Amino acid sequence: MGAPDITRALTRIAHEILERNGGSYGIVLLGIPTRGLPLARRLAAQISSVEPDFDVERCTGGIDITMYRDDLHRQPTRSIGATTLPPAGIDGETVVLVDDVFHTGRTVRAALDAIKDLGRPKTVQLAVLVDRGHRELPIRADFVGKNLPTSRAERVRVLVEEFDGEDGVYIDRVEDSDGAA
Repeated sequence: MGAPDITRALTRIAHEILERNGGSYGIVLLGIPTRGLPLARRLAAQISSVEPDFDVERCTGGIDITMYRDDLHRQPTRSIGATTLPPAGIDGETVVLVDDVFHTGRTVRAALDAIKDLGRPKTVQLAVLVDRGHRELPIRADFVGKNLPTSRAERVRVLVEEFDGEDGVYIDRVEDSDGAA
């Protein structure tokens, strides 16, 4: 996917969020770091362009899931990031979690665990730019920009202008420890 494809996907997702929820009232977008944060901001801007009463700053935040991950013992040490919630919090709101790639479901499970410590939303929905399959948990995205069937020997790499200087989605081959792809 190139930059125009990503923009089209986010525009479609924004419209689907509004349609499913009957407008923008009570919607809070929470991006999952790292690339879910700028995607959440872009979705909020798209929603605001359709519904001018939607306050991007008041309705957008980020949720750090570091301490809720089930793979901390297998990963290098990570610094804990900031969780930023809208001033009114998330109680009684429709929270839309936003991430770049949906794979096993473990990141989303960690985000759900983090949310329960932050408040009690009316509902939680999931928006992802790419769904690559290979679910390990019974979790499904509500809004998907692109389904990209992949093998386990492939990796989906999402680049966003805010961090990488360009927008793009790429599929890379992953080599095993013997150097074979």
